[in-house]
Amino acid sequence: MITSVQLLTKDQIARLPVRVQEVVEYRKSGLSLNHIQGCPLGCVYCIRHTYGLWDENQPRALMSDAHAVEELVNHRYFQPHVTPIQLFNRATEPFLPKVRPHTFAVLEDLDARDLTNHVLVITRHQLSEYDIDRLNQLHHLKVTLLFTYSGIDNQKIEPYPSHVVADSLKLMSAPELRKYRTVLYWRPLVPGLNDTDEHLAAARELSKHADATVFTGLFYRDQIAQYYKANGLPEPYQDTARRKIVPETLEHRVLEAFSHSAALFRKTSCAVSYAHGLPDYNGHIGIRELCDICPLSQLEICTNAHRVPTVEQLHQIASVLPETRSVKVVEISPRAAVVSGLETEQPRYFLQHALGFQVHDERHPHHANRHGRAELGWKDTTTDD
Repeated sequence: MITSVQLLTKDQIARLPVRVQEVVEYRKSGLSLNHIQGCPLGCVYCIRHTYGLWDENQPRALMSDAHAVEELVNHRYFQPHVTPIQLFNRATEPFLPKVRPHTFAVLEDLDARDLTNHVLVITRHQLSEYDIDRLNQLHHLKVTLLFTYSGIDNQKIEPYPSHVVADSLKLMSAPELRKYRTVLYWRPLVPGLNDTDEHLAAARELSKHADATVFTGLFYRDQIAQYYKANGLPEPYQDTARRKIVPETLEHRVLEAFSHSAALFRKTSCAVSYAHGLPDYNGHIGIRELCDICPLSQLEICTNAHRVPTVEQLHQIASVLPETRSVKVVEISPRAAVVSGLETEQPRYFLQHALGFQVHDERHPHHANRHGRAELGWKDTTTDD
């Protein structure tokens, strides 16, 4: 058993916040495995603030890698060959020296099961030729490395330098024959912090090394805002939001800067799917204004795979889980299925990936032109999808 990081005792785990104890959790782009938690990189906008984990700066294990993989593949939301997986994306950096052996142990365990699921590994760390060799030994998984790059040079906001991840992206993208794919994960874009013309030009140049690029904004939740205020950091927005913030003017500037790019996307799943030559597993093609920047070849792939489900089909898939059996269909259109009766977000993602089609909760409408993004920074906040 790999013991590169400290393995917590049952008593220690019992004292952790409830959400920290959940090693398998559905997040927007996949079922997330997080049995290693804790990170020393110190990016102040990290989602760890919202889990009560910010002060844990050294990685610790809640269970062994083998146990964690069993938890994942036997989870009620997991569907072999269908469910996208995210590895260590919530609470640590997967290529920290102590965490790297666990990352490969999980990947190799999943691959040995002949699973062909997408696996997303988000990193900003220094990678090496060793990582290329290990990843190329995988035979079945569709692995995508998403390189988190912001260009932020304020060390109080982001202590770990962006040039490291830029170099890693270039290195890992260089081999002509490789079994994994690379995505420039350009985030978080924050007005006044990393949105100058020079920042945009640098990201455009870096994007030439990746198989695809996706841009997105900042999760600015209450816990993160409180940390900014307590530490005297410049507050990026006056309000917090449930969704990522990408102001309208910033999006327009990004699109203008990338006007000649062939592989820029608004959504992570779109970039990942494009990199592998597959239709978007989240079915965004129904939200046409999301796709107006997509390559024509990808539009054709997604359009050919687009199937609007019937009410009966949705109920049939929903019947397999206790938390979705009582779901009610409000509306089904070529854009999305709107449902009610879901208590949390996680079962919605299960339905969405099972169908390969957008599923929206009527309590959280998706607004036209900013689907899945916060309303902050947009002029018209009244028109729903």
